[in-house]
Amino acid sequence: MPRSASSGPSQRQLRVGEQVRHALADVLQRGEVRDDLIEATVISVSEVRMSTDLKIATAYVAPLAAKDDQAVIKALAQNAKFIRGRVSGALKQMKYMPEFRFRLDSSYDNMARIDQLLRSPEVARDLDSDDQEEN
Repeated sequence: MPRSASSGPSQRQLRVGEQVRHALADVLQRGEVRDDLIEATVISVSEVRMSTDLKIATAYVAPLAAKDDQAVIKALAQNAKFIRGRVSGALKQMKYMPEFRFRLDSSYDNMARIDQLLRSPEVARDLDSDDQEEN
């Protein structure tokens, strides 16, 4: 039975995505990519989403303390073929080695924005009034 587009990724896509994420993080952590910007930046790989045919891996990364996040994404994209080759050893079981695409992970920014909103005086006032109504 074919999966609908809204049903989300399959268990296989999730499992392979997590394997690819680990392999990619290992390559970046070991400093195997010879690029000055990538070597000088700590890069967190938060998620890898696989296409349905497992031929494209979209990696969501967060460069930590980088001056220009987009420059890091561009450097990763320029080194995508090299990274693909370095990751291949850890993913020997795959029929096709996925093509890498890199995207900036904005989830950290979203969490910080939500945290800031929750600490705002307006929300604190509303939360305090809810607590008083319960008593």
